[in-house]
Amino acid sequence: MVQRFEATTGVSVQLSLGSTAQLAQQIEYGAPFDMYVSADTQHVDSLIEKHRIVKDSRAVYALGQLALWLPKGDNHESLAELVNPKIRYVSIAQPELAPYGKAAVEALQAAGIWSRVSSKLVYATSVGGAREMAETGNADAALTAYSLVLHKPGRVTIVRSHEPIEQALGITSTGDRLSVRRFRDFILSSEGQAILRSNGYETTSYRP
Repeated sequence: MVQRFEATTGVSVQLSLGSTAQLAQQIEYGAPFDMYVSADTQHVDSLIEKHRIVKDSRAVYALGQLALWLPKGDNHESLAELVNPKIRYVSIAQPELAPYGKAAVEALQAAGIWSRVSSKLVYATSVGGAREMAETGNADAALTAYSLVLHKPGRVTIVRSHEPIEQALGITSTGDRLSVRRFRDFILSSEGQAILRSNGYETTSYRP
């Protein structure tokens, strides 16, 4: 997304990556960000109430997809397989920090296996960290963002038994200028939405 935008406009974009909750806290305390691209809507709305995000810049830009990833390609296609004793550790993002972690807990509860799997869980501070735990062998499976593993080796299964992961963005109160608005509009454009779909997200029409 950034590469295409920079090539098209000549405007440089610098990314700062972190968990949804951590980045929201940094913005609340005055971190010099221009835009907040969140993995949920709640943190954006909270920052609007605190006058840290410009209200009319808020938009739902994508629907995230939770995925079960087994790096070694085991033939496990459902969450129920996580009760298998061969799967010792399952990595997820901390539910209080990351929407995908919250969705992972909801999915395990909906599958009726929370009591049998919760002791296997290892927690990362972000959804990317959950993927890295499985990638480095510190977990046998990960419940992580589909966008992070759709091109990875192994077995990937999309998990839908959770509340929709609506992802919103907003421009900060100190970043509201033309170049930032252009990047926001690019993300919401047909080209930006196509890039998101090709990278594991579902997209929807613009919603304030």
